[in-house]
Amino acid sequence: MRIRKFLALFFVLSSTLAGYSQAKKFAVKTVAFYNFENLFDTINNPNNDEEWLPSGAQHWTSAKYRQKLENLARVISQIGTNDQQKDAPVIIGGAEIENRGVLEDLVKQPKMQPWDYGIVHFDSPDKRGIDVAMLYQKKHFKPTSYINIPLLIYKDQKAEEAKKEKEEATDDKIEISRDNRIYTRDILLVTGLLDGEEVNVMVNHWPSRSGGEKKSSPYREEAGRLARKVMDSIYKVNPNAKIICMGDLNDGTYNKSVKEGIGAKLKKTEVKPFGVYNPFEQMAKEGNATLFYRDAGDIFDQIMVSETLIKEGYDSLRYWKAGIYNKPFMIQTDGQYKGYPLRHSANEVGFSDHFPVYIYLIKEVK
Repeated sequence: MRIRKFLALFFVLSSTLAGYSQAKKFAVKTVAFYNFENLFDTINNPNNDEEWLPSGAQHWTSAKYRQKLENLARVISQIGTNDQQKDAPVIIGGAEIENRGVLEDLVKQPKMQPWDYGIVHFDSPDKRGIDVAMLYQKKHFKPTSYINIPLLIYKDQKAEEAKKEKEEATDDKIEISRDNRIYTRDILLVTGLLDGEEVNVMVNHWPSRSGGEKKSSPYREEAGRLARKVMDSIYKVNPNAKIICMGDLNDGTYNKSVKEGIGAKLKKTEVKPFGVYNPFEQMAKEGNATLFYRDAGDIFDQIMVSETLIKEGYDSLRYWKAGIYNKPFMIQTDGQYKGYPLRHSANEVGFSDHFPVYIYLIKEVK
């Protein structure tokens, strides 16, 4: 009897150990987006940066600038990290960046240096002088091409009917030129090899809601259509291309710019070939937010992935899951804006008025 029990236990242990030995291992990479909220230096440049000078409305001193860089570095180095994931993001899309110089200062921060980030940046025609950019860990990502794609939008005369709508409070005002063009941020497209596998990354910062959501919606709808055209052009070259579309869209996951312009879907099962999956739509339905306005939260910061990244099997890079990085140290703890992202105030240099977002890409290690 004892021999039978021993043999039974032996077979159970053997089967368990065999299962462990056959367990699959995965490499996990974090891809993130963060609106840096007015990352300006203290140098007077020809880009309407007077507000962000020592003599300007923000009294933006060198000490405040250094603190801002330190704060951003603290967040970026921790986005998506946990007990299983120790590495900082391999790719970070950024918005509200004055110039390449502030990014060079950022990647030199002590908390950033271990990751050896490279920079892709273009100056955009935005009237405030703010751009989008991409940072990448050089040991993991090798850019093969990059381009800035202008968003050509013009003042819609019909939108004048919405003038009576109350303006939303925003630093990001829409400015219209004499030729009626609205000069805003370009779309940044970066193609490269992520651990040897080609990935296309689009970084967006769509026109703001200045003047009201209804009045300004056509501009973001046009931005969504342009993003979709960029994706389609990538697919013409490579039908199996893997595309990540990220940014501060100034629209929610439910708005026409996202649902119709890009064609993003709520469920993976709804995504057809050449389609797009938006994991942040379900998060929005569950009440999560990346920013707040008048006590209402929304998810303007989103990362969407192509159908090629949600296919079955993990022999190549696949989307795993997504998140919003909103640790307690990044949150206002008191006052009127308790629970909001901890941004700048008269007495404190904060982080940003947006929480960063991220996704995990995984691949089986054989």
